Amino acid sequence: MTEKVQEALGRLGIDDEIVAASIFMPRGHFGGAFAGGMIGGDIGDSVGSLAGGVGLAAGMLAGQRAADARSGLPERMLVGVSAGEVYGFDTHREHEREPTDLVFRLPRSRVEVKVHQRVNVRVVELIDRESGSKVELEGPRMPGFHASEVIDALRA
Repeated sequence: MTEKVQEALGRLGIDDEIVAASIFMPRGHFGGAFAGGMIGGDIGDSVGSLAGGVGLAAGMLAGQRAADARSGLPERMLVGVSAGEVYGFDTHREHEREPTDLVFRLPRSRVEVKVHQRVNVRVVELIDRESGSKVELEGPRMPGFHASEVIDALRA
């Protein structure tokens, strides 16, 4: 993932060295799936067991999409960290996630980093010290996402 973000920076003409990269989702993504699944499953169960499963799946997707839309951020982002910056790229997927548009670029000297531990995710808040504006992300606690590498780099 580090190489993919590095290549994306090169395409934009940005000369910087990425030390860590990971896939993140907007804050609330997994909570939205949980809440949507509960509601959809309950509605489907009132019709029958097969409808309960369909309702659960549909509710999860709807909940995730609603949470993502509320955030104003893309559903999946590649977040890269260098010594001086934090970059967030939108992604598209063919075989693997590929970075597309640059969504945010934050100077680390102005960013306060807060990490909150949750059951299945780590919530990362990137807070601009001057304006107070935030980028709030969720990094899954699953292999292959590498959220801990980005969190460790942000804390260094």
